[in-house]
Amino acid sequence: MFTVPQIFSGKWTRISAECLHSALNWVVFLFLDFLDTLFCVLFRVLDEFMEGKASRCYCENMGEDGELSETLYGKERKNIFREMGFLGFLRKWEISEKIGGRVEEARTTTRWSDCECESCVSWLNDGNDQKLHVVVMEPSKATDEELKEGGDTENVIFLHGFLSSSSIWTETVFPNLTEEVKKNHRLFALDLLGFGRSPKPRDCFYTLKDHLGMIEKSIINSFELKSFHLVAHSMGCILALALASNYSNSVKSITLVAPCLISVVPKKMGVAPWFQEKLQRGDCGPQ
Repeated sequence: MFTVPQIFSGKWTRISAECLHSALNWVVFLFLDFLDTLFCVLFRVLDEFMEGKASRCYCENMGEDGELSETLYGKERKNIFREMGFLGFLRKWEISEKIGGRVEEARTTTRWSDCECESCVSWLNDGNDQKLHVVVMEPSKATDEELKEGGDTENVIFLHGFLSSSSIWTETVFPNLTEEVKKNHRLFALDLLGFGRSPKPRDCFYTLKDHLGMIEKSIINSFELKSFHLVAHSMGCILALALASNYSNSVKSITLVAPCLISVVPKKMGVAPWFQEKLQRGDCGPQ
């Protein structure tokens, strides 16, 4: 009977697989580091040329709480191109421009890369009190007094995913709800920060904390919600889980559509310990 030599089995097989995996990781992240450096240079030059001042970059500020990508920007790994000083000429260029007095204040309207359509610029009319764009569908049978007091009305917050907006709910889901649902539920469909008609602030990294803060300000606090259901799709599922953690006594149910879940959520993201334990045990699957 033919047997595989010991060198091709067991420990050697595992070591070979680990070496191959490490080599592939090195190649993939080397390419990502190159793209990261390339786009950093490209957009900084374009910002300087189009607006007179470049916006801050991830490479300059990794976030006070370290919420940015642990994979690409974690302290344990370095971008080899940045370490080699490939971006040093940009800093020298900026210093020389400041000395020459050619730096202008960046405009406070939309970015050069925005399309200037009504959807992109409508949030600028809100002044300093910027909130998310929210579409509210009131229950058909509820009176103003009942809405204020709560009554039998159920509140439902809909969170869209990446490269989407509130229209995914208002145009495809809301019209097809049964009359029974429409009578007893107040529906909130919002455009997340940076999407649709919602604000698109320049000096924002759009972290989990940024998104949660705007949702709380625009819906939970503005409408004084005491309890609510959550329906989320794709990227919105992460926000829904974080909201459920922060408002564990208010969230009545969670419905996740095509969730992109991770096994462990970093504590620095502000997720409650009890919820982290449920994630680690696998008790928080989609419903």
